Amino acid sequence: MTERPNILIFMVDQLNGTFFPDGPAGFLHTPHLRALADRSVRFTNCYTASPLCAPGRASFMSGQLPRRTRVYDNAAEFSAEIPTFAHHLRAAGYATCLSGKMHFVGPDQLHGFEERLTTDVYPADFGWTPDWTRPDERIDWWYHNLGSVTGAGTAEITNQLEYDDEVAFFATQKLYDLARGADARPWCLTVSFTHPHDPYVARRRFWDLYADCDQLEPRVPAIAYADHDQHSRRLLDASDWRRFAITDEHIRRSRRAYFANISYLDEKIGELLGVLERTRQAERTIVLFLSDHGDMLGERGLWFKMSFFEGSVRVPLLLVAPGLPAATIETPVSTLDVLPTLADLAGIDLAEIAPWTDGESLLPVAQGAARSGPVMMEYAAEGSIAPMAALRDSRYKLVVSPADPPQLFDLASDPDELVNCAGDPAYADDFERLSSLANTFWDMPSYDIEVRQSQARRLVVYRSLRNGAYYPWDYQPLQRASERYMRNHMDLNVLEEEKRYPRGE
Repeated sequence: MTERPNILIFMVDQLNGTFFPDGPAGFLHTPHLRALADRSVRFTNCYTASPLCAPGRASFMSGQLPRRTRVYDNAAEFSAEIPTFAHHLRAAGYATCLSGKMHFVGPDQLHGFEERLTTDVYPADFGWTPDWTRPDERIDWWYHNLGSVTGAGTAEITNQLEYDDEVAFFATQKLYDLARGADARPWCLTVSFTHPHDPYVARRRFWDLYADCDQLEPRVPAIAYADHDQHSRRLLDASDWRRFAITDEHIRRSRRAYFANISYLDEKIGELLGVLERTRQAERTIVLFLSDHGDMLGERGLWFKMSFFEGSVRVPLLLVAPGLPAATIETPVSTLDVLPTLADLAGIDLAEIAPWTDGESLLPVAQGAARSGPVMMEYAAEGSIAPMAALRDSRYKLVVSPADPPQLFDLASDPDELVNCAGDPAYADDFERLSSLANTFWDMPSYDIEVRQSQARRLVVYRSLRNGAYYPWDYQPLQRASERYMRNHMDLNVLEEEKRYPRGE
C-alpha cells in the first residue's frame, strides 16, 4: 500500500478572499504564503458555507451546511454526533490534532480530534445566543461594535496576539514530536489562528510594512444608510454605527493593521513550514490554507462579516498535495468541499463519506472538471431576523430571505455588487433559474421555525446554568508533567536519543 500522506491545515480567521485573487495580492508582504501559493492549486473563488465563525467552522469541519449542523450562530451547540473530517481521518488510522481556535460550542470540545493543544479563544457556552423575538435589540456586551475601527493601531501584545503566539508555539512543538516518530500513524494537524480578525491592532514591525500601502482605502466608499439593502442596514445597526463617527483615518488605520496582521500570520506559517521542511516531512505532507470567512473592511461602509457580499463570504483556499500540479482554478468552490477532498487524498472511499457532506472532492475540479452545481451558503445569526441563503454559480450570486427582497448580482460585469439585477428583465431567465434552485434547496418557513426554537431553548438553558455553580465547557488543555523532559522513571540515555531529530548526526 502506498504511504498515506500527512495533512497540515492552516485556518485563519476573517481573511477576505478578494485579497487572494491568485495567491496573496502583490501589495501584501507575505513571502511565505506567496511561496506556498506558487506550488498550490489556488481556488480563487472559494466561499464559506456561512459568514460567521462558529457556523462557518462547523461547516468546514463537517462538510455540512448550518441547517444540517444546527450551528446557526456563535452560540449554537455543535453536536457530538455529527461526523467531521477529523472523525473520518481518525477512523482511517490518522492521528488527529488541533492547535488553536475552532469555536466549538457545547460539551464536546474535540469533535474527532484525538488531541487538542490549546484552549479556544472564545467561550463555549450559550451566552452569545441571538433572539429573533426582539429584532431591534442590540446585545451590547457581546455584539460587535465599531470600537474595533476607532481603536485601530499598534500594540506589542494583545489578547489575540497572546493567543496566536501560543497556537504557533504548540504547533511547532507538535511538528517536532511528529518528526521524532513515536507515533507511526499518518497525521493530520490543524493549526487555527484568530488573526486577522478584529480588533485591528498589530505589532509595530508589521504595521511599518504598510506605511506606503496604496490599498488603505476601500474600493467602494461608504453608502448612505438609507441606500443600503435591508440586511446591510441591520448589520450597521448591530454594529451600533450611530454611536461612532468613523473618519477616513480610522478606516486607513484599520485596514493597515489588518494587512499587518496578515504579515504576522505569514511569519508564523513560514516558521511552521520551515519546521516541516527541516524535519524532512514536507514531501509527504498535504498543506491546506484557508479562512473561515472574510471581512468587509470598510467596503460600502460595512465592517466584519455576516453579509453575503464578496468581502465577507469569499475566502482563500490553497492546496498543496503530492502529485497535484500547481494551478489557478476559477470555478466557484466551497469550504464544504474540504472534507471530501481530504478524504479523497487520504484514500478513503468517498461513497462512505457522501451521506455526511454537502460538498464534493476538489480533485476533479483541480484537474479542470466542473463542479456539479452552484455553491450554497446560509446565514441565520446576529444581524438577521430570518434565515438567509445564497447561491453562487459561474457568473451570478443570488441572495434570498423571507424577510427581504431577493438580490441577484452579475459578478462578471459588476464585481463590486453595486447593481441588484433581480428585477431587470434582461436577467429574468437567470433569476428564475437560480430562484427555482433555491426553492428546491431550502424550505425557508421550516428553517425559520428551527432557528427560533433553537434560540428559545438555549436562552432558557443559559439563564439556568448561570444561576448557582457555574461549570463552563471551555476546553482545558492537559499536560502530563510527569512525562515531559527528564523524570526518574526514564532512562536518560534512551530519552536523549528518542527526543533528538535527526538522530545520530
